[in-house]
Amino acid sequence: MAKSPVTVIGLGPMGATMASTFLGNGHPTTVWNRTAAKAEPLVAKGATLAATPADALAASELIVISQTDYTAMHDSLDDAAHALKGRVVVNLSSGSPDELRRAGEWASRHGADLLTGGVMAPPQGIGKPGAYVFYSGQEATLDRHRETLGELGEATFVGPDLGLSMLYYQAQLYLFWSTLTAYMQSVALLGAAGVSAEQFRPFAAVTVRDLASDGPMGFLKILTETIDAGVHPGDDHTLRMQAVGADHVVEAVREAGIDTAGPLALRDLFWRAVDAGHGSDGLSSVIEVIRRP
Repeated sequence: MAKSPVTVIGLGPMGATMASTFLGNGHPTTVWNRTAAKAEPLVAKGATLAATPADALAASELIVISQTDYTAMHDSLDDAAHALKGRVVVNLSSGSPDELRRAGEWASRHGADLLTGGVMAPPQGIGKPGAYVFYSGQEATLDRHRETLGELGEATFVGPDLGLSMLYYQAQLYLFWSTLTAYMQSVALLGAAGVSAEQFRPFAAVTVRDLASDGPMGFLKILTETIDAGVHPGDDHTLRMQAVGADHVVEAVREAGIDTAGPLALRDLFWRAVDAGHGSDGLSSVIEVIRRP
C-alpha cells in the first residue's frame, strides 16, 4: 500500500533525521529549509525540495516542523499562511507552553490543525527503539496520523492543552540535566580527593537504579505517593535532619575548592522548607515551597 506523503520543514540534525526516517519507510517526502543546501543529501535519497514554503505546505496534508523555535516557524510560514488550510501541522520545535498555545490559535485562524510535540530522543535515536514523542492537541487528529508519526518514536498523547507536550518535555529535560549535573558535582567532589569518575560510577549507578525501583529504596515511588496524597511523614528521618546534612555537603564542597552553586541552592531550598514549618515532615514536603515560593 502506498505510504502517505509528508513534508518536513527544518533540516537541522533532528529534522534531517526525521525526513530520512520517513523516506526510509517509503513516504513521498518533501523538504524545505531556509538554507536550501542542507536538503541536498535528502534529495539524493529521493526527497523533493520545495522551492518555497507555500510549495512545501501544498505537497502534503501532514507537515512536520523541526526548527530552532516557534519564532522560526512564523518567520518561515507567515507569508505562506494561505497554504495552511486543511493541513495538519506537527511542530516538534522547542518553545514556551504559552507560545505553543498561541501557535494553535494562529494555525486555527488559517484553517489548520496544530499538534505540538516534544521529542524524547537525540537525533541518532529518532525512529529507534526507546524513542518517544509527547503530543498534545486533538487526539483524533493524532490518531489519523499516529502510524506515520510513530515511525519517529512512540506517539504518547498527553492531553488537548497544546502547551502540555512542552511541559512534559521540559520536565523531562530538567530531570535529565539536573541528575547528570548532580553526578558531575559528585564526581568533582570525589575528584578533589583523587578518586576517578570511573571509581565512583558503579555506586552512582546503583543509586539511580534504586531510586526508580519498587523496593525499599525506591524513593521516586515513595515521593510520588506522598506528594499525590498531600501527606509528608517525617518518621525517623525528618527534613530538618536532611537540611543539616545538606549543610555538611556544602562544607565538604567548599573544603574541596569546587563550585558551590548547586549544593548551596539545594541546601537553601531545604532550609526554606524547614522555615516554612516542614522541619518535622519528610523530604517530599519540599514540594510545598517549590509550588508556593
